[in-house]
Amino acid sequence: MHPTRRDFIKSVTAASALIASGSVAKPFNIIRDLKKISPNDKIRFATIGMGIQGNQDTKAALRSTPLAEFVAAADLYDGRLAHVNEAYGKDIFTTRDYRKILERKDIDAVLIVTPDHWHDHITKAAFQAGKHVYCEKPMVQHIDEGASVIEAWKKSGKTMQVGSQRISSASFREAKRLFLAGEIGDINFVESNYDRFNSLGAWNYSIPGDASLTTLDWDTFLGDAPKVPFDAKRFFRWRNYKDYGTGVAGDLFVHLITGVHFVTNSLGPERIYSSGELSYWNDGRDVPDMMVSILDYPKTDLHAKFQMVLRVNFANAGAINNNTRIVGTEGQIDFTDDNLILTKKKLAKAPGYGGYDSFGTFSASEQKDFEKKYDALYPPDTRKADPVKEIRFEAPKDDDPHAQHFRDFFENVNKGTLGTVEDPVFAFRAAAPVLACNKSYFEKKVVTWDPVVMKVKKG
Repeated sequence: MHPTRRDFIKSVTAASALIASGSVAKPFNIIRDLKKISPNDKIRFATIGMGIQGNQDTKAALRSTPLAEFVAAADLYDGRLAHVNEAYGKDIFTTRDYRKILERKDIDAVLIVTPDHWHDHITKAAFQAGKHVYCEKPMVQHIDEGASVIEAWKKSGKTMQVGSQRISSASFREAKRLFLAGEIGDINFVESNYDRFNSLGAWNYSIPGDASLTTLDWDTFLGDAPKVPFDAKRFFRWRNYKDYGTGVAGDLFVHLITGVHFVTNSLGPERIYSSGELSYWNDGRDVPDMMVSILDYPKTDLHAKFQMVLRVNFANAGAINNNTRIVGTEGQIDFTDDNLILTKKKLAKAPGYGGYDSFGTFSASEQKDFEKKYDALYPPDTRKADPVKEIRFEAPKDDDPHAQHFRDFFENVNKGTLGTVEDPVFAFRAAAPVLACNKSYFEKKVVTWDPVVMKVKKG
């Protein structure tokens, strides 16, 4: 089956698909609870977590639209709060306690850019406080946290966007257009990777010399994670520890799977298996630095069944392409953040014979009889395939996926709508499978997943 525009129009969004499934997302009154913001008003936002990504997100939000106004920031390390006032202005309100931001009635939206183990807690608290939410990926740290976040979003009626911004790039939009137009036939395989070969890329971030129990709030950082003595490496390099992060799967696989789901409109895989190891960065971390996962996707009304292979290798001293290949029966789409190559190739209808083939082992009389029957079945025009076609796409030089992702968020906040490109339902359909990749790796077993009701299958 080839996806068509009609199929696409008939397809439901991720949110409505969930509602239709009768699972966690029951029908709810959206319009009643939405607070519209006047187009002439600013959308005042605060960033909770002013680390590396917190600063990147804040800058992207500010350049996304004139509507966005940065007014407050929370972080557990005093040095980062000082940096906020140095970099963004002395008038920015700063605090260690994110709850003081949620209490403020003049703040419309929050950017949650904390370690993963805080995502669900602060998201739900923000909704309860009446805030719109932009939350970094993955939306949750554990699979069993997803339903409660979706439920809180439903109840609040507020806009929420999750931060896998690559799907807002021109390249990903073009990949989606080509796939839905049926340009590669029926999908059967996806290969996607995100390798690195440097210390910073392996999350060994710089640690300030004044890091101490005086300059940062260690107890709040730990939250519901196990209580351990102060360790600056755990605070500033939290991605290296499964108590606070989600490893290569939650940090990088989630970008890859989000992109594939965006392009194909898939609801997710049904079978997940991971293998890997901690092979190079033996610095005390307890998550792998190399992982390969295989995900089996079932056939749906929108696509054929296919297998996806995801890979991250933090010690790849070879060629690093970090691309995604979506392969089908009539071609492939090979794309990155800023470019795309569509290769179209069809087999000839006639299978051919001779060469490395059993034909040469037949007797002379049998070969003659075979050729006669072959000529009757396959006229000359069926014996040549169409020429290979290649179409290249380059994203515009001013393409800014990060800002565009935020623009989508702020525009929906301004209109009082929930239809962001990466709402909580769509985001959880991507987050849960990558968290299942971790589950498979650490428990050394295959994980079966129900992509419709979004639950791990028992057994």
